[in-house]
Amino acid sequence: MPFLVQIGPPQISIHQGQTVLISDPDGQINWPSERGLYFLDTRVVSSWAVYANGEPWELLNGGAITYYAARIFLTNRPIATEAGMIAPRTLGFTISRWIYGGMHEDLDITNNSMNPVKFQLEIAIRCDFADLFEVKSGNIVRRGRITTEWSQAHQQLRTVYRNRDFSRSVIISAHNFPTEPVYANGRLSFEVALDPGEAWHTCLLYALTDNDKHSAPPHNCMEHHPSSRHAETLADWLRTVAKIQTSNEEFYRLFRRALEDMAALRLPIEGTDHTVFLPAAGLPWFIAPFGRDSLIVSLQNILIYPEFARGSLDILGSLQAKEDDPYRDAEPGKIFHELRYGELAHFRLIPHTPYYGTADATPLYLITLHAAWRATGDQTLLGRHLETVEGCLSWIDNYGDRDGDGFQEYQTRSPAGYENMAWKDSGDSVVYPDGSLVKGPKALCELQGYVYSAWIRMAEVFDALGKGDRARELRAKAAALFERFNAAFWDDELGFYAYALDGDKKKVLTVASNAGHCLWSGIVPRERAKIVVERLMAPDMWTGWGIRTLSAGNPAFNPYNYQTGSVWPHDNGIIAMGFKLYGFGAEAGRIAHDISIGASHFLLNQLPELYTAFQRDETTFPVQYIGANVPQAWAAGSIFMLTQAMLGFLPDAPRNKLYVDPLLPEWLPDITIRDLRVGRHKFDIRFWREGERTEFEALNGKASLVERCEVGVKAAQLRDRTEPI
Repeated sequence: MPFLVQIGPPQISIHQGQTVLISDPDGQINWPSERGLYFLDTRVVSSWAVYANGEPWELLNGGAITYYAARIFLTNRPIATEAGMIAPRTLGFTISRWIYGGMHEDLDITNNSMNPVKFQLEIAIRCDFADLFEVKSGNIVRRGRITTEWSQAHQQLRTVYRNRDFSRSVIISAHNFPTEPVYANGRLSFEVALDPGEAWHTCLLYALTDNDKHSAPPHNCMEHHPSSRHAETLADWLRTVAKIQTSNEEFYRLFRRALEDMAALRLPIEGTDHTVFLPAAGLPWFIAPFGRDSLIVSLQNILIYPEFARGSLDILGSLQAKEDDPYRDAEPGKIFHELRYGELAHFRLIPHTPYYGTADATPLYLITLHAAWRATGDQTLLGRHLETVEGCLSWIDNYGDRDGDGFQEYQTRSPAGYENMAWKDSGDSVVYPDGSLVKGPKALCELQGYVYSAWIRMAEVFDALGKGDRARELRAKAAALFERFNAAFWDDELGFYAYALDGDKKKVLTVASNAGHCLWSGIVPRERAKIVVERLMAPDMWTGWGIRTLSAGNPAFNPYNYQTGSVWPHDNGIIAMGFKLYGFGAEAGRIAHDISIGASHFLLNQLPELYTAFQRDETTFPVQYIGANVPQAWAAGSIFMLTQAMLGFLPDAPRNKLYVDPLLPEWLPDITIRDLRVGRHKFDIRFWREGERTEFEALNGKASLVERCEVGVKAAQLRDRTEPI
C-alpha cells in the first residue's frame, strides 16, 4: 500500500469577508512576496517579522484552525542577553490570530527554563498599500503618500495611505501588555521579563479603514473565538445546509470540507437578514463579487443552500449593464464579470468597476434563475427578476451574437480587456490543433450550449408566468440553435465537437473539455452522447485524477499551465452532470471517484482551484498548481454537483416533486442526505447499493414526493412542456 502523499501551498491563509491574511508557515510576512494582510483589494500590511533581541524565532508548527483563525507555535534560538545566554528551545512563543472585520493577534511567551529571562520582543511592520492587481503582477507603483504616527498615550500605531480621494489605513493598538511598548526604527518593542515557568501575554488589534468606513477588530482573545458571533454563524450554516452520512470516510471528509469552504467564501449582503449571501470566488485573489463564478457556485449549491442563488441573482441583476461602455466591455443587458474595490479600480486604471468581460455570465444568470425556482418553488423570484431576464435575452440576441450568424461570439473592445471571455479565460487557453493561439472573435462550443439551455429554461419560466407566446418563441429559437450548432460544430473526421469557430467561422478542431459542458446544457443529440463521453474518457483526456482541460495530444498541452492541460474540479463536476443527464451514470461515478481520491492528497481534504495530474497509478499523485486559490468556491461546490450526478437529483418544487435517479458506484456503497430542502419540504433520504442496483428510502419528509425516474428523460420532458404549469 503506497503512502498518501499530502500536498498543499506552503502558507497560512485566513480570512473573513474581504479581509484576508496570507503569511508564511511561521506567521511572518516576508517581503518581497505576494503575502500580506489585505483589505478591500489593498495590501495594508506587506511585511511582518518578529525577533527576540534581534534574533529570529524557529517554527515548530502552525496552521489555520478554521477559515478565519490560525495558530503558530515557535521557539527560540540562542539569545544573547545582558544576563547571559538564553538556551535554545527554552521559550515557547505562540502567535494566535483571528479575523472578524479587522484582526486580533495574541502573543504568548512561556519561560520553560529554570532561570529568569529578560529580552526585547520586537515586531517589525511595514505597509505598502499596494493594489492587489499590482501585487499579483509584481509591478507595484506608489501613487500616493504613506504617513505613520505612534501615540504613546494610546499605545497605537496609525499608518495611512492617501491618493487624492482614495484612502486606506491600518491602526495597530497594543492591549493587555505587562509593560508599555515603544515604537522606534519601524519596530514595536516590548520588554519581556519572566521568571521560570512564568507566562507573558499581550494583544495587538488591527483596525482597518476604507476612507471613512471603519472595520474594527474583535476585542476578545483567541480562546474566546468559539463563542464569537462569527463562530455562531458558522454553526448556524452547518445546521442549515444539506449534509451527508456515508461509510466512505474519504468522501464524507471531502463533503464536510466543502461545506466549510463554502461557509468561508460567503460575502454577506447589506440590508438582508444575514441568511442571503453572495459566494466569493476564492482565496486569496478572488474575495470579490464575480459573475460567472457566483452563478456556477449557486448552481452547484442549489440543493445544499439555495440562498446563494438568491444573493447572486439580486446582486448581479442590480448591476446589469444599462449602457454601452467599451472600456468596461459593457453592453445593455449584460451581466458583469468582476467588481473590485482597490485603488486601480477607484481611479478607473482597470475596468473592474465592474468589468463586464464575460460571454457566459448572462446566459448563466438565466439558467440559475430557473434552477433556483425549480429548487425553491418561489414564483416571486421570477417576477422580481423579470426585467433582468428581458435584458439578458436582449443582450444574447443583439450583442452576444456579434455578427448575426446565430452563434455567440466574444471579442474585447477594451484596451485593458480579456482576450478570452468564457470560463477558460487565460490568454493562451484557446488553441488550434497545431497549438497556435486563436485570436480575435471566437464562438466557443459551450457558449452555444449555455444559450440553448437558457432559452429552453426561460420558456418554462414564461409558461409559468402565463406568457405562452413568449415561451413558444424561445423554444423555436432553441430548436433552431440545436440544429445549427450540430451542423456547424460537429466534425465527422474528428468524431467530436469543435472547440470553437474562429473569426473566419472555421472550426477549431481541438479536443478540449468544453464539449462536456455541451452535454450538461442538453445541446448534444442523444445518438452522439456516447461518442462524446468515450472521447472525454480517452487516455489523452482522462487522467484518473479527473478530465484534463486540453488533450495531451495537442502541442500546446502543458499540465503545469493554467488551462491547457491542468485538471479543474468544477469542470469535472459539470461534465459528470452532463454524463448523468445522457444516461452515463457509471462514468459520472468514475469522475466523482477521481476527484475524491485526488482531494485526499490535499491538506485538510481541501480541493484547490486546479491541479496538475499525470496518468494515475500507484506511483503518482496530484501536484499543487502554483498560485491556485485555496479554498475556491467552485472547486468546493464541485463535490455537491458530483453528488447530485451520482444520485440523479432533479428538483421540481413547483409541482412538489423530487425526482431521483441514483446509481452508486462500488466505492460509495451508501450515502444518506440530510436536511435536503425542495420548496417547503425537507428530506432525509438514504441510498444504498443492492447488487448492481441502488435503492433508496425517505427517512424524513413526505416519501410520496420522492420519485425514481431516468433523470435526463424527465428533465427533457419538463423543459419541453408546452402547456402552462
